[in-house]
Parts: sequence; C-alpha cells; structure tokens
Amino acid sequence: MNPALLSLLTFLAVIMGVWGVASLLGDVFGRDRQRVQERLDVEFRNKTREKAKRSLQFKDELMKAAEGVQPPWIRWRDNMQAMLDQSALEFTLKQLAGYSAGWAVPCGIVAGLFQRSFLVGLLAALLGAYIPVLYVKFKRNARQEALRRQLSDAFDLMARILRAGQSMTQAMQGVASEFPTPIAEEFAYCSEQQNLGLSPDISLRDLARRSGLVEMNIFVVAVLVQRQVGGNLSVILEKLATVVRERYKIRGTIATLTAEGRMQAAVLMALPPLLFGMMLVVNRDYSKALLEQPALLWAIGISMGIGGLWIRKIVNFDF
Repeated sequence: MNPALLSLLTFLAVIMGVWGVASLLGDVFGRDRQRVQERLDVEFRNKTREKAKRSLQFKDELMKAAEGVQPPWIRWRDNMQAMLDQSALEFTLKQLAGYSAGWAVPCGIVAGLFQRSFLVGLLAALLGAYIPVLYVKFKRNARQEALRRQLSDAFDLMARILRAGQSMTQAMQGVASEFPTPIAEEFAYCSEQQNLGLSPDISLRDLARRSGLVEMNIFVVAVLVQRQVGGNLSVILEKLATVVRERYKIRGTIATLTAEGRMQAAVLMALPPLLFGMMLVVNRDYSKALLEQPALLWAIGISMGIGGLWIRKIVNFDF
C-alpha cells in the first residue's frame, strides 16, 4: 500500500477515534450539566415567582402612601427599603436594624469604657450602627454598576426581539434567559409580576424603583409613553442603547480623569493616622502628649472629615 495513503488513513482513523471519545464523554457529562442547568433555571424562576407574590401585598400601601405627603420617618423607611431592594440583599429592615444594634452596642461599650466618657461611647455607638448601612450602600453601588454594564446590550436584544414580532413581555423574558444576574433577575421579576396579574405600568415603575438608575427610569418612561401614544419601540430601544452606552463611556472617562484626585485623597486621609501610629512605636513618650489633648484630637478628626467630604465632592459628581 502507498505509504502516503496509509498515513492519511491512519490520521483519519485517529481523528475519528478522538471525535468518538469526545462525543461519548459529551453525552455522559453533558446530560448531567444540562440537567443541573435546568434545575437551576427552575429554582431561579420559583424564587422569582415567590418574591413577586410577596411583593403584591404591599402594592396598595405603597401606592396610597405615594398619593399624599408622607411623614419624615416613613420617607426614611421607604428610602432604606429601596436601598435594600437595590442591593438585592436577603434581609429585611428589621434585620438591618438588628445588625446595626449588634454593631452599636459593643462599639459604644468598648469606646465608653476605654475613654471613660458617655459622649464618646454614644458617638462610637452611632458610628457602629452605621457600619451595616455602609455595607448595604457598597453592595447597592456594586450592583448598580453591574446593571449599567449590561443595560445597553439588554436593550439591543429587546429591540431585536421586538423587531421579530414578539411582545414586550417576551422581550423581557428573553433578557431574563440570555443575560446573567443582576439584570436577568430584575427583568424576570418584572415579567413575573405581570404574569401574576400586576399592571404593566406599576411593574415597570417598580422596576425603575428597584434599580435606582437614571437609565432605567428613561427606559420605563419611554415604554410607558409608547404604550399610550404608540410608536416604534424597537427603534426607541436601539437609540436608548446607544445613549446608555455613551453615558457609560463618559462615566469611565470621568473615573479615569479623577483617579489622581481620588488617590491623593486616600493618601492625605491615611497619612496622619499612619504617621501617628509609627510615632507611637518609635517614640511613645513624645507621641503620648497628643493623646492627653482630647479636644485637639476631636478638632483633627473633624477637620479631616470635612476635608475628605470636600475632596469627595470635587471628584464625584453625577450627570
């Protein structure tokens, strides 16, 4: 037999063997992966459905509260609830209050006993109570940033689905199935609310409230106006996707231009306590003289706080 033909047949036999083994392994392990993915999808839909069912019982109260002038404590409660919804953390306002109390009590006791001052203990307790709120704000900001990154592509997908002749609900379900969280969770929740009988106007407004993004508010307003006066919603979504993408680019440019200022602020805020800690190690007797002047320490702390807020106001702005 021709050696060249023998080499070709050997090569083809090896390729076919590798392909057969890969197909066999794919059939064995692929079915398990597909079964796991289907189970995860079912659990995700069940969780979203249960969450939407629980939200319906509060709609009447929220709508009635929005009609009149609310007391300050109700507005504060609604703002905190909106912040929790936007962070997607799995605890309630009561649990958040419990976490705040859990931080406030030990911080207040330790600081009060260490300084032998009720005022110092009270201030430390207030600062400790604010730590869980800071954590919620951090999670909310991270989630909103992830939403901004996904919005433009999600609007493009919705525009293509609408252009194919599908409905708005199907477009939201397409985003829920094709995109990862957090945007998939938000659109699946909105779609499930409508499936359970909630008005599309209310569910879309609730979507804007939960996201807390200007871009999402624009999307909701565009959809509501289109439902009332008509128009080509796919074209609107395409233009909105372009606007959102440009806004995101501008935010990145601003973050780049203000990076130096934010770094300088971090260095300036961290330098005094770090140097004071080094002085306590190197020359404790010399640095202890500052600890004997509590009024001066308070003045330093207040001045640094004002300076930090001033720098933050310079390098952080919305548009």
